[in-house]
Amino acid sequence: MENIFFYDTSIGRVAIIDNGMEITAVGLKDRVDCKDKNVCETELIKIAANQLNEYLEGKRKDFELPLNPKGTEFQKKVWEALCNIPYGETRSYKQVAEVVGNPKACRAVGMANNRNPIIIFVPCHRVIGSNGSLVGYGGGLDIKEKLLLLEKGTTS
Repeated sequence: MENIFFYDTSIGRVAIIDNGMEITAVGLKDRVDCKDKNVCETELIKIAANQLNEYLEGKRKDFELPLNPKGTEFQKKVWEALCNIPYGETRSYKQVAEVVGNPKACRAVGMANNRNPIIIFVPCHRVIGSNGSLVGYGGGLDIKEKLLLLEKGTTS
């Protein structure tokens, strides 16, 4: 059984979910399915929340957490590529598609981003349109902009 716990942060209410050994999901704006989950602040969830708060305060650039997002092999390749985008930098969907070895899979990369269950820790907010525009983010474009500004060292 998975565990879930909720935190109020500077970007709103965040739910963190673990399976007892790894973080399996992070959700914003109550977009998390609580069904069949034990509401419990485990030690791992507490560590993840602490690292998230450090990140949101500009004190942390990298996360040191065991992650286990559920998805297809292609999605997992995309999510792994996202984790390799350095803090403060962005990539286009096309660039991510090239990294995963399928340069024409821009839309599939976009769908994998959309289905990323561990937002922020798997930084899908660092993927932008090829023209530099902020496009698509499950937590809302306002949150995506805040996260990117945070990483650039500026504020909105």
